[in-house]
Amino acid sequence: MCGRYVRRSDKQRIAEYFRTGETVFDLPPDYNVAPTTFQPIIRLSVSTGERKIAMMRWGLVPSWHKDPKHLGVSAINAQAESLMEKPMWRRALQKRRCLVPADAFYEWQKLDAKTKQPYAFAMKSGNPFAFAGLWERWMAPDGKPLDSFAIITTDPNEVTAKVHTRMPVIVEPQDYARWLNVEEEARPPVDLLRPYDANAMKAWKVTSAVGNVRNNDPSLCVQVP
Repeated sequence: MCGRYVRRSDKQRIAEYFRTGETVFDLPPDYNVAPTTFQPIIRLSVSTGERKIAMMRWGLVPSWHKDPKHLGVSAINAQAESLMEKPMWRRALQKRRCLVPADAFYEWQKLDAKTKQPYAFAMKSGNPFAFAGLWERWMAPDGKPLDSFAIITTDPNEVTAKVHTRMPVIVEPQDYARWLNVEEEARPPVDLLRPYDANAMKAWKVTSAVGNVRNNDPSLCVQVP
């Protein structure tokens, strides 16, 4: 599961790294990204075919759902193994794929029945990276659209397996175009939904304060003993 992540990069850094068009809204850093908040994702513009940044709610709401308040938090993640089988994800996988910019993500290691130790995971290079995501548009009864996304998860690699049984799918930069282009291949590129190279990643213990969504500052990412 991926239930929290970090986005230090501002809109200029995201635009430069992911080669997107300009955006008009501000993107202050978020050191404790939590479900139901609105976060930047990258998708292709229908009109121009260029990459663009859009703000969406983390927690995918299917277009056919009656009330997003009753959906629960399970829609923040989608398991790679079942994307083609479940109606919840199948259409989005075919037609609405996106990238979710991040600089790190958190997972919790269970130490005993009452204690969990949070860890942060990031690239050794210090570069931003992107989760594989899916998005949907839900129309409210008043006609207002709600765009939302989910992060795809897969089996852990050697780094994350020490802490958790799942990890978010991280897309290699050379595969961004292939993941985003929903018209290029008849079959979705499910071969990209694999554990990321463990040799390129690092992990470290962080403060338990990250467990409280009200905490949001750089100290959450600092290594603790």
